[in-house]
Amino acid sequence: MKNTKLKCILIDDSTVQRRAVAKIIKEHSKLDLINEYDNGLDAKKDIGNNTVDLIFLDIEMPGFNGFDFLESMEHKPQVIVVSGSPNYAMKAFDYDVTDYLQKPLDKTRFDVSIRKAISKFELENAEEIELEYIYVNSNLKKTKLFLNEILWIEAYGDYVKVISIEKKTLILSTMKAFAKQLPKEKFLRIHKSYTVNLEKIENFNGSTVEINEQVIPLSRHKKEALIKALVVIE
Repeated sequence: MKNTKLKCILIDDSTVQRRAVAKIIKEHSKLDLINEYDNGLDAKKDIGNNTVDLIFLDIEMPGFNGFDFLESMEHKPQVIVVSGSPNYAMKAFDYDVTDYLQKPLDKTRFDVSIRKAISKFELENAEEIELEYIYVNSNLKKTKLFLNEILWIEAYGDYVKVISIEKKTLILSTMKAFAKQLPKEKFLRIHKSYTVNLEKIENFNGSTVEINEQVIPLSRHKKEALIKALVVIE
């Protein structure tokens, strides 16, 4: 990721929970917590007077709950729901939230969520941010690949197949040679046949990684490297 830093606010009626979430936000080098609120009404009034890139939103709040808040926003920033219950996830994603995190927050899962938010922010502000790209030889011609659009790369015989958001590009190259063109802080080889864009990872466990609803194998000896790579270095 570049030097992108998201201005964010936190809305949670529980003082204890709000302090716990605020601590994790404040410790993250890519986030700037500009305000905290114990209710959505006060937050809604202030958002119009401040530039906010990301909202951390609790759902279960008395009176004006998280869904009421989402319903009331005509033009809302990105939202990451932070809830003590998994029961609202399906409904939350109907509001096009960036992610859904369950309390107590897991640091590694939180970092994955923030990478997703930053990636989305950079795509939405592409005209203002100079996106990184590389040129590759494909079908006997030079092709520009924007790094932020690459989801993963997979070995394909004597070729590598670059899977992007809207296309697949076949390149005559070994995985090792192609990986040298990619920034190490953004891409990681997690299997002999797969290199992934760390910012696109949605979930992972001991044997697989999920990107764009696709399951990709994760080598056992690469799990520790993946966890370290997903932790944003201060």
